[in-house]
Formats: sequence, structure tokens, C-alpha cells
Amino acid sequence: MITEHAQALAELESLNCGKPLHCVVNDELPAVADVFRFFAGAARCLPGMAAGEYLEGHTSMIRRDPVGVVASIAPWNYPLMMAAWKLAPALAAGNCVVIKPSEITPLTALKLGELAKDVFPAGVLNVLFGRGATVGDPLTAHAKVRMVSLTGSIATGAHIIGHTASSIKRTHMELGGKAPVIVFDDADIDAVVEGVRTFGFYNAGQDCTAACRIYAQAGIYDQLVENSAPRSPA
Repeated sequence: MITEHAQALAELESLNCGKPLHCVVNDELPAVADVFRFFAGAARCLPGMAAGEYLEGHTSMIRRDPVGVVASIAPWNYPLMMAAWKLAPALAAGNCVVIKPSEITPLTALKLGELAKDVFPAGVLNVLFGRGATVGDPLTAHAKVRMVSLTGSIATGAHIIGHTASSIKRTHMELGGKAPVIVFDDADIDAVVEGVRTFGFYNAGQDCTAACRIYAQAGIYDQLVENSAPRSPA
């Protein structure tokens, strides 16, 4: 489904968050298709090993059962790719999912939900659109939601955990993220400069793994600054 509609999804994602079309086509769509293929295969070989004979004459087994309804909240920097990373494992494990995209980048998630109608039974994949206070809070607090997955800020994660704890919901949080670059005196300066330029400004720097600060030893500091300035104009 993803491969069949790849060009349309790429164009919509480019409009969705203003990123260059070639970045979506070359970097993101292949990863989106791959994650669905990967977990479709992984679901066929979930381990169910014997866990030992705790009581004489009785064998204990580990069994993998679906959690139930999973509420997933995706961010705005990689709307389609992050939605796919949340949907694929949850669906492959037999869960139903309610995905809430960011209210500022909902287009590709809505399109994915539309395409999914031809693949999944009604109610298996659901897309819910709206702001956190009016949609996100009721969703994550709902009694029938058994797991909440969020990629977002530390503040949002703390807020969600605060009201999922009372119902003992499972939570999966990918929050914040910083990627400092540590440069030693014997580093290859040209490689460092190119790496920082590439991974600091890719996707306009809107990435939790973007190079955000540099710590350099005194012996290489001046040369690193001199070489970096022309490659990173304001």
C-alpha cells in the first residue's frame, strides 16, 4: 500500500510540513514501507518459549497477547514516518490503534487512515485529529485505552504519565533529545565539519538527533571554528 501510493504520500508530506520533496522520497518513504514489512515478518516469529518448570509436572510458558487499544501520538517533524513507526509494531502484534497526529501536520496521517480502510477491518486503525487539551487528554485518559505511545516533549510526556498512572496504563515515551558533538584533538576536522553541517541542519534541524552543540578540546578548537564558519553561514 505504501509503495503503491508512495509518490502521492511524498507530495502530501512535503506540503504537510514544508520539507523538500526529495527528502521524503529518498529518506522517509523507503523507511515507512520497510517498517511495515519488518514488523509483518516479525509477527510471524514471536517467541513463546518455555520459561521453566516452576512446579513439578507443570511447564510454564511465555505467551504474547495483544495489549488492546493503543493510543499513539505522533510529532510534527516527521509526521508520516513517526506514525508508521508507531502503527506497524502495534498492529502486527494484534492491537487496535488510535493515532493522533500533530494538529499542525495531520495530512499524511489522515491519508494513511483513508488508505488503510482497504486493508484493515473497520476500527482497527483510527485517526483522531485535534489539539492535545481537547483530543489528546480524553484519548489518553480513556478507560478502554490500555497503552499510550508518545513522541514529543518532556513536558507533554510528564503530563500524560500524570493521568495514565491512575489507571495503570502501559506507556512508551520518546521525549526530548539532545545530540552534542564531542571533538578530540586528534579528530579529522573536515569530517567533523561536514558531519555537523549535515546532521545539524538536516530537516531544518528539527530532529531529536540533530547536532545541537559542540564541545571541542582546546588544541583543535580554533581550527574547528575557522573551518566551520564558511560551511555554516547565517
